[in-house]
Amino acid sequence: MAQAAETARTVILTVDDDPGVSRAVARDLRRRYGGAYRIVRAESGESALGALRELKLRGDLVAVILADYRMPQMNGIEFLEQALDVYPGARRVLLTAYADTNAAIDAINVVDLDHYLLKPWDPPEEKLYPVVDDLLAAWRASDHRPVPATKVVGHRWSARSSDVREFLARNQVPYRWYSSDEPEGRRLLAAAGADGQRLPLVITPDGTPLIEPDAPELASHVGLATTPEAEFYDLVVIGGGPAGLGAAVYGASEGLRTVLVERSATGGQAGQSSRIENYLGFPDGVSGAQLTDRARRQAARFGAEILTAREVTGLEVCGPARVVRFSDGSAVAAHSVILATGVSYRQLLAPGCDDLTGCGVYYGSALTEAASCQGQDVYIVGGANSAGQAAMYLARGAKSVTLLVRGESLTASMSHYLIQQIEEAPNISVRTRTVVEAAHGEEHLEQLTLRDVDSGASELVDAQWMFVFIGAAPLTDWLDGTVLRDELGFILAGPDLTADGRPPAEWELDRPPYHLETNIPGVFVAGDARAESAKRVASAVGEGAMAVMLVHRYLEQS
Repeated sequence: MAQAAETARTVILTVDDDPGVSRAVARDLRRRYGGAYRIVRAESGESALGALRELKLRGDLVAVILADYRMPQMNGIEFLEQALDVYPGARRVLLTAYADTNAAIDAINVVDLDHYLLKPWDPPEEKLYPVVDDLLAAWRASDHRPVPATKVVGHRWSARSSDVREFLARNQVPYRWYSSDEPEGRRLLAAAGADGQRLPLVITPDGTPLIEPDAPELASHVGLATTPEAEFYDLVVIGGGPAGLGAAVYGASEGLRTVLVERSATGGQAGQSSRIENYLGFPDGVSGAQLTDRARRQAARFGAEILTAREVTGLEVCGPARVVRFSDGSAVAAHSVILATGVSYRQLLAPGCDDLTGCGVYYGSALTEAASCQGQDVYIVGGANSAGQAAMYLARGAKSVTLLVRGESLTASMSHYLIQQIEEAPNISVRTRTVVEAAHGEEHLEQLTLRDVDSGASELVDAQWMFVFIGAAPLTDWLDGTVLRDELGFILAGPDLTADGRPPAEWELDRPPYHLETNIPGVFVAGDARAESAKRVASAVGEGAMAVMLVHRYLEQS
Protein backbone atom coordinates (compact mmCIF):
# COMPACT_ATOMS: atom_id res chain seq x y z
CA MET A 1 0.00 0.00 0.00
CA ALA A 2 1.10 3.51 -0.68
CA GLN A 3 2.01 5.56 2.36
CA ALA A 4 0.85 9.19 2.29
CA ALA A 5 0.10 11.91 4.82
CA GLU A 6 -3.15 13.78 4.40
CA THR A 7 -2.08 17.24 3.37
CA ALA A 8 -2.88 19.52 0.48
CA ARG A 9 0.68 19.62 -0.80
CA THR A 10 1.62 18.56 -4.35
CA VAL A 11 2.82 14.96 -4.56
CA ILE A 12 6.09 13.33 -5.60
CA LEU A 13 5.42 9.59 -5.99
CA THR A 14 8.01 6.81 -5.96
CA VAL A 15 7.43 3.10 -6.61
CA ASP A 16 9.92 0.24 -6.14
CA ASP A 17 9.15 -3.40 -5.29
CA ASP A 18 12.26 -3.67 -3.08
CA PRO A 19 11.13 -2.33 0.33
CA GLY A 20 14.65 -1.25 1.26
CA VAL A 21 15.17 0.68 -1.96
CA SER A 22 11.65 2.11 -1.74
CA ARG A 23 12.31 3.47 1.76
CA ALA A 24 15.70 4.83 0.72
CA VAL A 25 14.30 6.73 -2.24
CA ALA A 26 11.45 8.14 -0.15
CA ARG A 27 13.89 9.08 2.64
CA ASP A 28 16.17 11.00 0.27
CA LEU A 29 13.23 12.74 -1.39
CA ARG A 30 11.66 13.64 1.94
CA ARG A 31 14.94 15.08 3.23
CA ARG A 32 15.13 17.55 0.36
CA TYR A 33 11.50 18.14 -0.65
CA GLY A 34 9.37 17.07 2.32
CA GLY A 35 8.73 20.63 3.44
CA ALA A 36 7.02 21.63 0.20
CA TYR A 37 5.79 18.32 -1.28
CA ARG A 38 4.09 15.17 -0.06
CA ILE A 39 6.24 12.11 -0.70
CA VAL A 40 4.04 9.13 -1.56
CA ARG A 41 5.68 5.69 -1.56
CA ALA A 42 4.42 2.45 -3.16
CA GLU A 43 5.93 -1.02 -3.50
CA SER A 44 4.15 -2.24 -6.66
CA GLY A 45 2.82 -0.80 -9.86
CA GLU A 46 -0.75 -1.75 -8.97
CA SER A 47 -0.67 -0.07 -5.56
CA ALA A 48 0.96 3.01 -7.08
CA LEU A 49 -1.81 3.22 -9.71
CA GLY A 50 -4.37 2.89 -6.93
CA ALA A 51 -2.71 5.76 -5.08
CA LEU A 52 -2.70 7.90 -8.22
CA ARG A 53 -6.40 7.27 -8.82
CA GLU A 54 -7.23 8.22 -5.24
CA LEU A 55 -5.19 11.41 -5.59
CA LYS A 56 -7.00 12.19 -8.85
CA LEU A 57 -10.43 11.76 -7.29
CA ARG A 58 -9.45 14.14 -4.49
CA GLY A 59 -8.18 16.69 -6.99
CA ASP A 60 -4.57 16.52 -5.76
CA LEU A 61 -1.61 17.36 -7.98
CA VAL A 62 1.28 15.04 -8.84
CA ALA A 63 4.47 16.70 -10.03
CA VAL A 64 7.01 13.87 -10.42
CA ILE A 65 6.75 10.07 -10.60
CA LEU A 66 9.85 7.89 -10.09
CA ALA A 67 9.44 4.19 -10.98
CA ASP A 68 11.83 1.27 -10.79
CA TYR A 69 12.20 -0.61 -14.09
CA ARG A 70 12.48 -4.18 -12.78
CA MET A 71 9.24 -4.87 -10.93
CA PRO A 72 7.25 -8.13 -11.13
CA GLN A 73 3.75 -8.24 -12.71
CA MET A 74 4.14 -4.69 -14.02
CA ASN A 75 7.52 -3.23 -14.90
CA GLY A 76 8.34 0.45 -14.64
CA ILE A 77 7.61 1.25 -18.29
CA GLU A 78 4.22 -0.48 -18.15
CA PHE A 79 3.38 1.39 -14.95
CA LEU A 80 4.41 4.77 -16.33
CA GLU A 81 2.35 4.16 -19.47
CA GLN A 82 -0.78 3.73 -17.34
CA ALA A 83 0.20 6.55 -15.00
CA LEU A 84 0.38 8.80 -18.06
CA ASP A 85 -3.38 8.41 -18.52
CA VAL A 86 -4.08 9.48 -14.93
CA TYR A 87 -1.59 12.34 -14.65
CA PRO A 88 -0.35 13.25 -18.15
CA GLY A 89 1.41 16.37 -16.86
CA ALA A 90 3.54 14.64 -14.21
CA ARG A 91 7.25 14.38 -14.98
CA ARG A 92 8.37 10.75 -15.37
CA VAL A 93 11.66 9.17 -14.20
CA LEU A 94 12.75 5.54 -14.60
CA LEU A 95 15.18 4.02 -12.07
CA THR A 96 17.39 1.46 -13.83
CA ALA A 97 20.45 -0.67 -13.38
CA TYR A 98 23.33 -0.25 -15.82
CA ALA A 99 22.20 -3.36 -17.73
CA ASP A 100 18.77 -1.81 -18.38
CA THR A 101 19.83 1.41 -20.06
CA ASN A 102 18.53 0.23 -23.45
CA ALA A 103 15.10 -0.27 -21.92
CA ALA A 104 15.27 3.23 -20.48
CA ILE A 105 16.09 4.68 -23.88
CA ASP A 106 13.15 2.78 -25.40
CA ALA A 107 10.93 4.24 -22.68
CA ILE A 108 11.66 7.74 -23.96
CA ASN A 109 9.53 6.88 -26.99
CA VAL A 110 6.94 4.68 -25.25
CA VAL A 111 6.00 6.89 -22.28
CA ASP A 112 7.64 10.19 -23.22
CA LEU A 113 10.15 9.63 -20.41
CA ASP A 114 11.68 12.79 -18.98
CA HIS A 115 14.77 11.19 -17.41
CA TYR A 116 16.28 7.91 -16.29
CA LEU A 117 18.51 7.44 -13.26
CA LEU A 118 21.06 4.71 -12.73
CA LYS A 119 21.06 2.96 -9.35
CA PRO A 120 22.65 3.61 -6.94
CA TRP A 121 22.06 7.38 -6.99
CA ASP A 122 24.47 8.15 -4.12
CA PRO A 123 25.33 10.82 -3.32
CA PRO A 124 21.80 12.25 -3.92
CA GLU A 125 23.19 15.79 -3.81
CA GLU A 126 25.01 15.06 -7.07
CA LYS A 127 22.91 12.43 -8.85
CA LEU A 128 19.32 12.70 -7.62
CA TYR A 129 18.50 16.21 -6.45
CA PRO A 130 19.71 18.14 -9.54
CA VAL A 131 17.49 15.94 -11.75
CA VAL A 132 14.43 16.31 -9.55
CA ASP A 133 15.06 20.06 -9.14
CA ASP A 134 14.97 20.48 -12.94
CA LEU A 135 11.85 18.36 -13.31
CA LEU A 136 10.02 20.28 -10.59
CA ALA A 137 10.98 23.56 -12.20
CA ALA A 138 9.67 22.33 -15.57
CA TRP A 139 6.45 21.12 -13.95
CA ARG A 140 5.89 24.43 -12.18
CA ALA A 141 6.41 26.27 -15.47
CA SER A 142 3.38 24.42 -16.85
CA ASP A 143 -0.01 25.04 -15.28
CA HIS A 144 -1.32 21.66 -14.12
CA ARG A 145 -3.86 22.91 -11.65
CA PRO A 146 -7.20 21.09 -11.88
CA VAL A 147 -9.49 22.76 -14.40
CA PRO A 148 -12.70 23.97 -12.76
CA ALA A 149 -15.47 21.86 -14.22
CA THR A 150 -18.01 23.14 -16.70
CA LYS A 151 -21.60 22.71 -15.44
CA VAL A 152 -24.39 21.42 -17.69
CA VAL A 153 -28.05 21.75 -16.68
CA GLY A 154 -30.54 19.93 -18.86
CA HIS A 155 -33.42 17.54 -19.17
CA ARG A 156 -32.64 13.86 -18.86
CA TRP A 157 -34.45 13.00 -22.09
CA SER A 158 -33.26 15.83 -24.31
CA ALA A 159 -31.43 15.26 -27.59
CA ARG A 160 -29.63 18.61 -27.36
CA SER A 161 -28.54 17.97 -23.76
CA SER A 162 -27.21 14.58 -24.84
CA ASP A 163 -25.31 16.19 -27.73
CA VAL A 164 -23.66 18.74 -25.43
CA ARG A 165 -22.58 16.08 -22.93
CA GLU A 166 -21.20 13.90 -25.72
CA PHE A 167 -19.33 16.87 -27.24
CA LEU A 168 -17.69 17.77 -23.93
CA ALA A 169 -16.83 14.17 -23.07
CA ARG A 170 -15.29 13.38 -26.44
CA ASN A 171 -13.22 16.57 -26.33
CA GLN A 172 -11.89 15.67 -22.86
CA VAL A 173 -13.56 18.70 -21.27
CA PRO A 174 -14.44 17.98 -17.61
CA TYR A 175 -18.04 18.77 -16.76
CA ARG A 176 -20.71 18.09 -14.14
CA TRP A 177 -24.27 17.22 -15.08
CA TYR A 178 -27.32 18.56 -13.22
CA SER A 179 -30.88 17.59 -14.04
CA SER A 180 -33.14 20.62 -14.45
CA ASP A 181 -35.75 19.12 -12.10
CA GLU A 182 -33.32 18.56 -9.20
CA PRO A 183 -32.68 21.20 -6.49
CA GLU A 184 -29.12 22.04 -7.56
CA GLY A 185 -30.17 22.23 -11.21
CA ARG A 186 -32.96 24.65 -10.30
CA ARG A 187 -30.53 26.75 -8.23
CA LEU A 188 -28.13 27.01 -11.16
CA LEU A 189 -30.97 27.98 -13.53
CA ALA A 190 -32.08 30.69 -11.11
CA ALA A 191 -28.53 32.00 -10.70
CA ALA A 192 -28.21 32.25 -14.48
CA GLY A 193 -31.58 33.99 -14.78
CA ALA A 194 -32.93 31.17 -16.93
CA ASP A 195 -36.49 29.80 -16.73
CA GLY A 196 -35.60 26.30 -17.91
CA GLN A 197 -37.67 26.52 -21.09
CA ARG A 198 -34.55 26.53 -23.25
CA LEU A 199 -32.05 23.83 -22.35
CA PRO A 200 -29.33 22.89 -21.88
CA LEU A 201 -27.78 25.65 -19.83
CA VAL A 202 -23.97 25.46 -19.84
CA ILE A 203 -22.02 27.38 -17.20
CA THR A 204 -18.37 27.73 -18.15
CA PRO A 205 -15.55 27.58 -15.57
CA ASP A 206 -15.40 31.38 -15.48
CA GLY A 207 -19.13 31.55 -14.70
CA THR A 208 -20.42 32.51 -18.15
CA PRO A 209 -23.91 31.08 -18.79
CA LEU A 210 -24.65 29.73 -22.28
CA ILE A 211 -28.19 28.76 -23.24
CA GLU A 212 -28.56 26.12 -25.97
CA PRO A 213 -25.03 26.77 -27.27
CA ASP A 214 -24.05 25.33 -30.62
CA ALA A 215 -20.77 23.46 -30.98
CA PRO A 216 -18.61 26.43 -32.12
CA GLU A 217 -19.87 28.67 -29.30
CA LEU A 218 -19.40 25.91 -26.74
CA ALA A 219 -15.91 25.08 -28.00
CA SER A 220 -14.75 28.70 -27.86
CA HIS A 221 -15.91 29.06 -24.23
CA VAL A 222 -14.38 25.87 -22.83
CA GLY A 223 -10.84 26.39 -24.07
CA LEU A 224 -10.88 24.55 -27.42
CA ALA A 225 -9.13 26.26 -30.32
CA THR A 226 -11.53 27.19 -33.13
CA THR A 227 -9.60 29.80 -35.13
CA PRO A 228 -6.42 29.15 -37.15
CA GLU A 229 -3.37 31.11 -36.09
CA ALA A 230 -2.23 31.73 -39.66
CA GLU A 231 -3.75 32.21 -43.10
CA PHE A 232 -1.43 29.82 -44.94
CA TYR A 233 0.02 26.41 -44.01
CA ASP A 234 2.08 23.67 -45.56
CA LEU A 235 -0.67 21.14 -44.80
CA VAL A 236 -4.33 21.25 -43.85
CA VAL A 237 -5.72 17.97 -42.49
CA ILE A 238 -9.52 17.77 -42.63
CA GLY A 239 -10.87 15.31 -40.09
CA GLY A 240 -9.60 14.29 -36.65
CA GLY A 241 -10.07 10.52 -36.65
CA PRO A 242 -7.16 8.06 -36.58
CA ALA A 243 -6.14 8.91 -40.15
CA GLY A 244 -6.26 12.66 -39.53
CA LEU A 245 -4.45 12.47 -36.21
CA GLY A 246 -1.82 10.19 -37.78
CA ALA A 247 -1.32 12.70 -40.59
CA ALA A 248 -1.09 15.60 -38.11
CA VAL A 249 1.53 13.79 -35.99
CA TYR A 250 3.72 12.87 -38.96
CA GLY A 251 3.22 16.16 -40.77
CA ALA A 252 4.11 18.34 -37.78
CA SER A 253 6.94 16.08 -36.61
CA GLU A 254 8.53 16.26 -40.05
CA GLY A 255 8.60 20.03 -40.20
CA LEU A 256 5.38 20.86 -42.05
CA ARG A 257 3.33 23.71 -40.63
CA THR A 258 0.18 21.70 -40.02
CA VAL A 259 -3.38 22.49 -38.97
CA LEU A 260 -6.02 19.84 -38.31
CA VAL A 261 -9.67 20.82 -38.69
CA GLU A 262 -12.34 18.73 -36.96
CA ARG A 263 -16.09 19.43 -37.12
CA SER A 264 -16.99 17.79 -33.81
CA ALA A 265 -14.39 15.94 -31.72
CA THR A 266 -11.11 14.24 -32.46
CA GLY A 267 -11.13 10.45 -32.58
CA GLY A 268 -13.84 9.87 -35.15
CA GLN A 269 -15.77 6.63 -34.83
CA ALA A 270 -12.74 4.97 -33.22
CA GLY A 271 -12.74 7.62 -30.50
CA GLN A 272 -16.20 6.45 -29.44
CA SER A 273 -15.10 2.84 -29.05
CA SER A 274 -15.25 1.53 -25.49
CA ARG A 275 -12.40 -0.93 -26.10
CA ILE A 276 -10.05 -1.62 -29.04
CA GLU A 277 -8.27 -4.89 -28.47
CA ASN A 278 -6.63 -5.60 -31.83
CA TYR A 279 -4.56 -2.42 -32.19
CA LEU A 280 -0.83 -3.11 -32.38
CA GLY A 281 1.11 -2.40 -29.20
CA PHE A 282 -1.80 -2.58 -26.76
CA PRO A 283 -2.09 -6.25 -25.73
CA ASP A 284 -4.58 -5.44 -22.98
CA GLY A 285 -6.66 -3.20 -25.22
CA VAL A 286 -7.16 0.54 -25.15
CA SER A 287 -10.29 2.67 -25.17
CA GLY A 288 -10.92 4.93 -28.12
CA ALA A 289 -10.89 7.93 -25.78
CA GLN A 290 -7.46 7.02 -24.40
CA LEU A 291 -6.00 6.44 -27.85
CA THR A 292 -7.47 9.70 -29.11
CA ASP A 293 -6.22 11.71 -26.14
CA ARG A 294 -2.68 10.39 -26.56
CA ALA A 295 -2.68 11.05 -30.30
CA ARG A 296 -4.06 14.56 -29.86
CA ARG A 297 -1.45 15.43 -27.23
CA GLN A 298 1.26 13.93 -29.42
CA ALA A 299 0.21 16.03 -32.42
CA ALA A 300 0.06 19.19 -30.30
CA ARG A 301 3.48 18.42 -28.82
CA PHE A 302 4.99 18.42 -32.31
CA GLY A 303 3.38 21.77 -33.05
CA ALA A 304 0.25 20.85 -35.00
CA GLU A 305 -2.70 23.20 -34.52
CA ILE A 306 -5.98 21.44 -33.79
CA LEU A 307 -9.22 23.29 -34.49
CA THR A 308 -12.47 21.91 -33.10
CA ALA A 309 -16.10 22.57 -34.10
CA ARG A 310 -15.15 23.95 -37.49
CA GLU A 311 -17.20 22.61 -40.39
CA VAL A 312 -15.55 22.60 -43.81
CA THR A 313 -17.90 23.36 -46.69
CA GLY A 314 -15.66 23.78 -49.72
CA LEU A 315 -12.30 23.13 -51.35
CA GLU A 316 -10.92 25.36 -54.10
CA VAL A 317 -7.82 25.41 -56.27
CA CYS A 318 -6.21 28.84 -56.54
CA GLY A 319 -2.99 28.35 -58.51
CA PRO A 320 -0.54 26.49 -56.27
CA ALA A 321 -2.73 27.07 -53.20
CA ARG A 322 -5.48 24.77 -51.95
CA VAL A 323 -8.18 26.83 -50.18
CA VAL A 324 -10.39 25.25 -47.52
CA ARG A 325 -13.61 27.15 -46.83
CA PHE A 326 -15.55 27.03 -43.55
CA SER A 327 -19.29 27.25 -42.93
CA ASP A 328 -18.95 30.76 -41.43
CA GLY A 329 -17.46 32.09 -44.68
CA SER A 330 -13.84 32.22 -43.54
CA ALA A 331 -11.07 30.19 -45.16
CA VAL A 332 -7.55 28.89 -44.75
CA ALA A 333 -5.08 28.00 -47.50
CA ALA A 334 -2.19 25.57 -47.82
CA HIS A 335 0.24 23.97 -50.22
CA SER A 336 -1.46 20.60 -49.64
CA VAL A 337 -4.55 19.02 -48.11
CA ILE A 338 -5.26 15.59 -46.65
CA LEU A 339 -8.92 14.55 -46.62
CA ALA A 340 -9.46 12.35 -43.57
CA THR A 341 -13.16 13.07 -43.07
CA GLY A 342 -14.03 9.50 -42.12
CA VAL A 343 -17.56 8.16 -42.09
CA SER A 344 -20.70 8.44 -39.99
CA TYR A 345 -23.19 5.79 -38.97
CA ARG A 346 -26.15 5.48 -41.31
CA GLN A 347 -29.48 6.57 -39.91
CA LEU A 348 -32.26 4.12 -39.11
CA LEU A 349 -35.22 4.95 -41.33
CA ALA A 350 -37.75 3.12 -39.16
CA PRO A 351 -40.67 5.29 -37.95
CA GLY A 352 -40.11 6.90 -34.57
CA CYS A 353 -36.31 6.77 -34.64
CA ASP A 354 -35.80 10.39 -35.69
CA ASP A 355 -38.09 11.73 -32.96
CA LEU A 356 -36.39 9.64 -30.27
CA THR A 357 -32.77 10.28 -31.27
CA GLY A 358 -30.96 11.41 -28.14
CA CYS A 359 -33.91 10.21 -26.05
CA GLY A 360 -33.08 6.52 -25.89
CA VAL A 361 -31.97 6.12 -29.52
CA TYR A 362 -28.27 6.84 -30.08
CA TYR A 363 -25.88 6.54 -33.00
CA GLY A 364 -22.50 5.24 -31.93
CA SER A 365 -21.54 4.22 -28.44
CA ALA A 366 -22.75 7.38 -26.61
CA LEU A 367 -20.52 6.47 -23.67
CA THR A 368 -21.96 9.28 -21.58
CA GLU A 369 -25.21 7.28 -21.45
CA ALA A 370 -23.64 3.96 -20.41
CA ALA A 371 -24.01 4.60 -16.67
CA SER A 372 -27.75 5.09 -17.10
CA CYS A 373 -28.11 1.64 -18.67
CA GLN A 374 -27.36 -0.13 -15.38
CA GLY A 375 -29.82 -2.98 -14.80
CA GLN A 376 -31.81 -2.29 -17.97
CA ASP A 377 -32.42 -3.98 -21.31
CA VAL A 378 -30.27 -2.61 -24.12
CA TYR A 379 -30.55 -3.23 -27.86
CA ILE A 380 -27.66 -2.74 -30.28
CA VAL A 381 -28.27 -2.62 -34.03
CA GLY A 382 -25.35 -3.77 -36.19
CA GLY A 383 -22.93 -6.62 -36.63
CA ALA A 384 -19.50 -5.04 -37.09
CA ASN A 385 -16.66 -4.55 -34.59
CA SER A 386 -18.00 -1.26 -33.27
CA ALA A 387 -21.29 -2.94 -32.35
CA GLY A 388 -19.49 -5.85 -30.70
CA GLN A 389 -17.24 -3.56 -28.66
CA ALA A 390 -20.27 -1.58 -27.48
CA ALA A 391 -22.08 -4.79 -26.55
CA MET A 392 -19.19 -5.98 -24.39
CA TYR A 393 -18.88 -2.60 -22.69
CA LEU A 394 -22.58 -2.13 -21.96
CA ALA A 395 -22.97 -5.74 -20.79
CA ARG A 396 -20.89 -4.90 -17.71
CA GLY A 397 -23.86 -3.17 -16.11
CA ALA A 398 -26.94 -3.79 -18.24
CA LYS A 399 -29.48 -6.48 -17.36
CA SER A 400 -29.36 -7.74 -20.94
CA VAL A 401 -27.82 -6.73 -24.25
CA THR A 402 -29.37 -7.90 -27.51
CA LEU A 403 -27.52 -7.56 -30.80
CA LEU A 404 -29.86 -7.17 -33.78
CA VAL A 405 -28.13 -8.30 -36.98
CA ARG A 406 -29.67 -8.24 -40.45
CA GLY A 407 -27.25 -10.88 -41.77
CA GLU A 408 -27.16 -14.61 -41.09
CA SER A 409 -24.25 -14.41 -38.64
CA LEU A 410 -21.56 -12.17 -37.18
CA THR A 411 -18.69 -13.88 -38.97
CA ALA A 412 -18.93 -11.79 -42.13
CA SER A 413 -18.36 -8.45 -40.41
CA MET A 414 -16.97 -8.95 -36.89
CA SER A 415 -13.50 -10.01 -35.71
CA HIS A 416 -13.20 -13.53 -34.37
CA TYR A 417 -11.99 -12.44 -30.92
CA LEU A 418 -15.11 -10.31 -30.39
CA ILE A 419 -17.44 -13.09 -31.52
CA GLN A 420 -15.84 -15.38 -28.95
CA GLN A 421 -16.26 -12.81 -26.17
CA ILE A 422 -19.91 -12.25 -27.09
CA GLU A 423 -20.61 -15.99 -27.10
CA GLU A 424 -19.12 -16.29 -23.60
CA ALA A 425 -21.00 -13.29 -22.14
CA PRO A 426 -24.04 -14.61 -20.21
CA ASN A 427 -26.20 -11.50 -20.68
CA ILE A 428 -25.56 -10.92 -24.41
CA SER A 429 -27.81 -12.52 -27.02
CA VAL A 430 -27.65 -12.26 -30.81
CA ARG A 431 -30.74 -12.14 -33.01
CA THR A 432 -29.79 -12.62 -36.66
CA ARG A 433 -31.98 -11.83 -39.67
CA THR A 434 -33.74 -9.22 -37.54
CA VAL A 435 -34.39 -5.53 -38.21
CA VAL A 436 -36.03 -2.65 -36.37
CA GLU A 437 -39.38 -1.85 -37.91
CA ALA A 438 -40.38 0.99 -35.57
CA ALA A 439 -39.47 2.77 -32.33
CA HIS A 440 -42.14 3.85 -29.84
CA GLY A 441 -42.24 6.25 -26.92
CA GLU A 442 -43.46 9.64 -25.74
CA GLU A 443 -40.57 11.52 -24.11
CA HIS A 444 -38.12 8.65 -24.50
CA LEU A 445 -37.80 5.19 -26.06
CA GLU A 446 -40.17 2.65 -24.51
CA GLN A 447 -40.65 -0.11 -27.08
CA LEU A 448 -39.33 -1.46 -30.37
CA THR A 449 -41.08 -3.36 -33.12
CA LEU A 450 -38.71 -6.03 -34.46
CA ARG A 451 -39.25 -7.91 -37.72
CA ASP A 452 -37.87 -11.26 -38.79
CA VAL A 453 -36.45 -10.76 -42.29
CA ASP A 454 -37.23 -14.32 -43.44
CA SER A 455 -40.71 -14.90 -42.04
CA GLY A 456 -41.91 -11.30 -41.95
CA ALA A 457 -43.24 -11.83 -38.43
CA SER A 458 -43.17 -8.78 -36.12
CA GLU A 459 -42.68 -8.63 -32.36
CA LEU A 460 -43.14 -5.78 -29.88
CA VAL A 461 -40.46 -5.66 -27.14
CA ASP A 462 -39.85 -3.33 -24.19
CA ALA A 463 -36.71 -1.26 -24.69
CA GLN A 464 -35.32 1.87 -23.04
CA TRP A 465 -32.00 2.04 -24.89
CA MET A 466 -30.98 1.41 -28.49
CA PHE A 467 -27.51 2.07 -29.93
CA VAL A 468 -27.18 1.99 -33.72
CA PHE A 469 -24.10 0.91 -35.69
CA ILE A 470 -25.36 0.25 -39.21
CA GLY A 471 -22.75 0.80 -41.85
CA ALA A 472 -20.73 3.79 -42.86
CA ALA A 473 -21.69 6.84 -44.89
CA PRO A 474 -18.74 8.98 -46.05
CA LEU A 475 -18.81 12.63 -45.02
CA THR A 476 -17.96 13.90 -48.49
CA ASP A 477 -21.05 15.62 -49.90
CA TRP A 478 -19.30 18.98 -49.60
CA LEU A 479 -16.76 17.79 -52.19
CA ASP A 480 -19.38 17.33 -54.92
CA GLY A 481 -18.12 18.74 -58.22
CA THR A 482 -14.55 19.08 -56.93
CA VAL A 483 -13.10 15.72 -55.92
CA LEU A 484 -14.04 12.53 -57.76
CA ARG A 485 -16.00 9.97 -55.72
CA ASP A 486 -17.58 6.60 -56.35
CA GLU A 487 -21.33 5.97 -56.44
CA LEU A 488 -21.44 5.65 -52.64
CA GLY A 489 -19.56 8.90 -52.04
CA PHE A 490 -16.16 7.42 -51.15
CA ILE A 491 -13.18 9.34 -52.54
CA LEU A 492 -11.26 7.91 -55.49
CA ALA A 493 -7.48 8.15 -55.41
CA GLY A 494 -4.32 6.80 -57.01
CA PRO A 495 -4.84 3.65 -59.08
CA ASP A 496 -8.64 3.96 -58.82
CA LEU A 497 -8.38 7.14 -60.90
CA THR A 498 -6.43 5.43 -63.67
CA ALA A 499 -8.35 2.17 -64.02
CA ASP A 500 -8.36 2.54 -67.81
CA GLY A 501 -4.66 3.39 -67.87
CA ARG A 502 -5.25 7.12 -68.27
CA PRO A 503 -5.37 9.87 -65.64
CA PRO A 504 -8.59 11.88 -65.05
CA ALA A 505 -9.59 14.23 -67.86
CA GLU A 506 -8.76 17.36 -65.84
CA TRP A 507 -5.35 16.04 -64.73
CA GLU A 508 -2.66 18.44 -66.02
CA LEU A 509 0.59 16.97 -64.69
CA ASP A 510 2.88 14.71 -66.71
CA ARG A 511 2.82 12.04 -63.99
CA PRO A 512 -0.05 9.86 -62.78
CA PRO A 513 -1.63 10.60 -59.38
CA TYR A 514 0.29 9.26 -56.40
CA HIS A 515 -1.21 6.34 -54.51
CA LEU A 516 -3.42 8.38 -52.13
CA GLU A 517 -3.71 11.47 -54.35
CA THR A 518 -7.11 12.56 -55.60
CA ASN A 519 -7.90 14.06 -59.01
CA ILE A 520 -6.62 17.39 -57.62
CA PRO A 521 -2.80 17.44 -57.37
CA GLY A 522 -1.69 18.04 -53.79
CA VAL A 523 -4.99 16.89 -52.32
CA PHE A 524 -4.75 13.44 -50.74
CA VAL A 525 -7.17 11.10 -48.95
CA ALA A 526 -6.55 8.79 -46.00
CA GLY A 527 -8.67 6.47 -43.90
CA ASP A 528 -12.27 5.38 -44.13
CA ALA A 529 -13.35 8.09 -46.59
CA ARG A 530 -11.16 6.51 -49.31
CA ALA A 531 -12.84 4.07 -51.68
CA GLU A 532 -12.00 0.44 -50.88
CA SER A 533 -10.22 1.33 -47.61
CA ALA A 534 -9.75 -1.34 -44.93
CA LYS A 535 -11.97 0.36 -42.28
CA ARG A 536 -9.55 -0.46 -39.46
CA VAL A 537 -7.82 1.90 -37.00
CA ALA A 538 -4.32 0.62 -37.80
CA SER A 539 -4.74 1.01 -41.56
CA ALA A 540 -6.20 4.51 -41.12
CA VAL A 541 -3.20 5.62 -39.03
CA GLY A 542 -0.87 4.06 -41.61
CA GLU A 543 -2.58 5.86 -44.49
CA GLY A 544 -2.32 9.15 -42.60
CA ALA A 545 1.44 8.63 -42.30
CA MET A 546 1.75 7.52 -45.94
CA ALA A 547 -0.20 10.55 -47.12
CA VAL A 548 2.32 12.84 -45.41
CA MET A 549 5.16 11.04 -47.19
CA LEU A 550 3.38 11.67 -50.51
CA VAL A 551 2.80 15.31 -49.53
CA HIS A 552 6.57 15.70 -49.16
CA ARG A 553 7.07 14.16 -52.60
CA TYR A 554 4.46 16.50 -54.08
CA LEU A 555 6.01 19.59 -52.46
CA GLU A 556 9.50 18.65 -53.66
CA GLN A 557 8.28 18.49 -57.25
CA SER A 558 6.05 21.56 -57.16
